[in-house]
Order: sequence, then structure tokens, then C-alpha cells
Amino acid sequence: MDRLEFLKRLGVLTVGASLIGVDAKAMVSDEDILEDAIPEVAASERIGTTIEPLEAVVPKPITVLVIGAGSRGSTYARYAEKFPKAMKVVGVADLNPYRRERMQKTHNIPAENLFADFNDALAKPKMADAVIIATPDNLHYEPCMKALALGYDVLLEKPVAPTEKECRDILKQAKKYNRIVAVCHVLRYAPYFRALKEVVDSGAIGDLVSIQHMEPIEHKHMAHSYVRGNWPLSEKTTPIILAKSCHDLDIMRWIVNKPCEVISAEGSLHLFRKENMPEGATERCTDGCPHEKECPYSAIHIYVEKQKHLHVFDLPRKDPKLILEKLKTTNYGRCVYRCNNDQCDHYVATIRFKDNVTASFTMDAFTPWGGRRTRIMGTKGFIEGDMKTFKFYDFRSGHTSVWDQKVSEIADYKGSGHGGGDHALVRDFVRAVSAQDENLLSSTIDVSIESHVMGFMAEKSRKSMKKMKVE
Repeated sequence: MDRLEFLKRLGVLTVGASLIGVDAKAMVSDEDILEDAIPEVAASERIGTTIEPLEAVVPKPITVLVIGAGSRGSTYARYAEKFPKAMKVVGVADLNPYRRERMQKTHNIPAENLFADFNDALAKPKMADAVIIATPDNLHYEPCMKALALGYDVLLEKPVAPTEKECRDILKQAKKYNRIVAVCHVLRYAPYFRALKEVVDSGAIGDLVSIQHMEPIEHKHMAHSYVRGNWPLSEKTTPIILAKSCHDLDIMRWIVNKPCEVISAEGSLHLFRKENMPEGATERCTDGCPHEKECPYSAIHIYVEKQKHLHVFDLPRKDPKLILEKLKTTNYGRCVYRCNNDQCDHYVATIRFKDNVTASFTMDAFTPWGGRRTRIMGTKGFIEGDMKTFKFYDFRSGHTSVWDQKVSEIADYKGSGHGGGDHALVRDFVRAVSAQDENLLSSTIDVSIESHVMGFMAEKSRKSMKKMKVE
């Protein structure tokens, strides 16, 4: 690819609307139209929902062994720091000594309960009530199967496992040993999504007919996680529809509350391919690449200048020199066009649930922001939201109501990721383990596996160009 074509692809070359004969005032987005159609919301028309405290009130703290002390494992373990009367971390297994030591110091874990290999941890007699499994995707299955056989309840990071068979095996194992498995579908625990579902379940929108749901990955996040990072190859981890978007399949299944019957999908890897590499690009962004200053995927720009996603480096401090050293020796410094990745950077799925409820899902890398955007169409009303605020429009009255509670400003919820869903999930897991009642969870393992099967069938559809039944 020559320099001119490269700049065109990146949008560096722009043409003013007036120069191409387009009336800029006429270029109105659907969001603008919606704002015109729906009147301003009065203070009295706000939707009020109760946001539960995050601390689980239990007779005694449940004890947990953490397998995988990276970003997700540390996030869930942090619940024990905030609420020591609810949960206590008593052991950790992680290959990385820095992560083990960090968790040991934070939770005062005895030396005999520190393990480099999860097999060593699970070779010992049962040491806790539950296990948190937050290892890479391809290392979920073995520790989960072993933990269930030993009598542990399990908090299992999504996706459950890389294959449909392994997912179904874990379901069978949980039933065989009568154990609780909570899959980390954290969005359904977030106050925003809980409030949205309450409105749907109340019948205010009438019969639910259709959903439009979008997951914008954000272009830098795509480059970080699914090109350079931990999930670049679908065969070694899971396809991106599961690695990134099983949250979204789960949310749609949860809101509809009916089984999925048919799914079809399209998608591909459009940009991050070797043939799209600009002429003269170097192996690494740190090698003096002539395009580094203008490339939005520059590793120097993302990690050194913007200091994004630095948790993957396990650095003692945010020192530019230390970051640059990491970029010279890890995949995170490689040119995004030279990473031998295969995950789709755009994906569209069409879904039919029971009773002809339909849904469309899009996942796109090329956005300036992340989060989710959702529209829900019912026979009596319409909902539109962006994970922070949603509006409900009543067809009969013409009134608009809004949910816009500031979850991040609630003391309990500060530092709890995914809109408060991370620690709300742990709270409900603690309650379920303490009471030995899986129904205290928003989702049992059965429904979690069902939404995973939707993802596997979507990927089969994408590859075969056929509609797939979901059974």
C-alpha cells in the first residue's frame, strides 16, 4: 500500500462537505432525529430504581482461591479488600511471580498457598469454599473441571471455554457434583442493565418485538487486545464473537427471556492484514517507522503518550522508559499489520428468538469510544440507551422517561468496573455460595451455556454462509 492510500484508509485526508456539494445542515444523524422527536425530560419523569449496596451480608466470609491473578482475577479479588466480612482470599495460583507476590501482600496469603501452577493448587486438599478462575480463555476448562470435582464452587471468567463441547462438559460437571458455577457475564449485574430489564419486564413497552444492539470496541482497544494482545488468534483462544461479545449475546438472551432458535452472521478481518501495511513500515513502532506519527494504532501513541492498557506490563510505575522497553520485546510494540492475527474487526449477527422476537447485533472495531448502544422496540414503547443513560418513550401518552443514575458517584460502586457489574457479580456469588443457592445469581450455568452456544453457532454461520439452528 502506498502512502496516499494509507492516509485515505486512516481518514487523515478529509474533504469539506461544502466542497463536494453537500449541505452540512442536511447531514442529520438518527440521534438528532430522535432528540427532535422525543421531548425534553422533566425531573419528575425520571425512572427511579433501587441500586443495591455491594456488600453481601453473610454469616461468615466465604473463602476463595484465585487462579489467574491478572487484571480480571485482581478485580474480583479486590472485593475482599472492600468487604472483608463477605469474602477472604486464602490462596493464589499464577505463573507470574510479580502477580503472585502482589496478591499475597494485599490479602496476607500464607506462603504455603502460593502456586505457580494451578495443578499444584488443585492437587492439595480443598482449601477454600470457592475458586475464582481468571486464566486465559484456553486455560479455563481444566482447572474448572478439577475444581468442581474437588467440591469447589466456581466463579468462572467468560468465555466459559474455547469449544462448545468443553462448555457442555463444564455444565455436566457442575450438575454431577451439584456445584455452583457463576459465569462472569458482568453486564447483567450492572445497575444500568438491571434497570433496563426492569422496564421491559414491567410490560411498559408492551410485547417485546425487536432489539438492535451494538458493541463498539474502540479502535485502540481492538489493536491492543485482538491484534497485538491476548486474543489475536481465534483458534488459540476463542472467536471474537465469544472472546469479546459473549457479554452481548448474554444480555440480549436475558432481556428477551426466551430461547434463541436461529442465528446467522457475517464478518471479516478488514484492516489489520499484512497487505494493508503502508510501504516502508517497520516491524515495530519503536524501529523508526516513517508512519508512526500519523498512525492511530501506533504503540508509542497508545502506551507511552496516552498511557493506555498499561496493566498488561506489570510495571512498578508508569515510566516511559520502562514502557518503551516492553514495546521493544513484546507483541504490544509490533506493527498492527504484522501480527499474524485473524480475529474479525467487524461482525454482524441476525437472531430469531422464540415467538419471532428478532435481534440484530453489530460489533465494530472502528469507533472512537467503547461501551454498548441498545434500542428495544415494543408494541407500546421504545427504549434507547448507551450504558449510562436510557430513555423510555411511551407511544400512548407521548411521555418520555429517563434512567440516568450516577452509579460511579455511589461510594460502594467506585472502582467497580463494567458500570458496577464486576463487584455486583461477586456480591451475588458470595450470597449464592454462602446459602448454597444458585438461584441467587442473575444467571445459572445453564443459561450462560445457552448464550455461548449462540456464539458458536454464529461463528459456524459466518464461515459457512448459512443460517444455523440453536439447540
